[in-house]
Amino acid sequence: MNVADAMTPRSEVVTVTIPGTRDDALEYLQEQAFSSVPVIKETDEGEEFRGIISRDALIESPDEDQLALLVEEVPTISDDTSIEAAARMMVEDGERRLPIVDGQLKGIITVTDVIRSIANGDVDGDQIVGDLANRDINCVYEGTPLTVAERELSHANVPYGVVLGDDGDMSGMLTEVDIIAVARVVEGEDDTGDSIANQDDDWAWEGIKAVGGRYMPTRNVELPVEPVREFMTADVVTVNKRRTAEEAAQLMIEHDIEQVPLLSGDELTGIVRDIDLLRGL
Repeated sequence: MNVADAMTPRSEVVTVTIPGTRDDALEYLQEQAFSSVPVIKETDEGEEFRGIISRDALIESPDEDQLALLVEEVPTISDDTSIEAAARMMVEDGERRLPIVDGQLKGIITVTDVIRSIANGDVDGDQIVGDLANRDINCVYEGTPLTVAERELSHANVPYGVVLGDDGDMSGMLTEVDIIAVARVVEGEDDTGDSIANQDDDWAWEGIKAVGGRYMPTRNVELPVEPVREFMTADVVTVNKRRTAEEAAQLMIEHDIEQVPLLSGDELTGIVRDIDLLRGL
């Protein structure tokens, strides 16, 4: 099976155009719950592919407004590339979307497209998920402010956190999609002078107060400070170690999710991410 059989054709790919602003990309990512969006520029010779804007870039560069400065270069492939070769590139390069470019943008293939091919039985999905699961699990406490949880996911360099309750058991799942859905770009002020922390505040590093400082206008991504439990998915889809990659892929497609906790009885023992299923190819 080749990329051409699984890709989303250019006619169905939503893009953002430069010049433009971060709001253009943020609106698309919130509406579509995608991790990135392709960027094009209109020229006298036609459409020119410039790269992608990722949700990570929007969060990590909150003061940058111009799309052209947020664009990331990514590997591209041709439409006659095999699904297995595309999966290998995604795993090795850490890319969730590979543009298909032949002079111009012809389409795009995503991790989800490959997962759909596994779910449909178009490529090998007989591997046991217990052998593919990652035993290192990123977790976050359900009482953590969302602003802090977002930083925790960023520092862990993973798009999810298994949410733990007061008893230490799994109570939900928080993903980058949940975070970007409630993010908004706001006008604000940066303190350029002296400041002190209010040590009585919870999460004191969030409680910096300006004292006689100078200010400059800035733009920022604002997140709610309410606890994770208010934004997490409480009804979590799970798998056991005896399920196949094909069955796990079917769950991911059915529920539109990118990772599934691995349970042994009621005990959390691992995490199966969509990229783990690609690694199995």
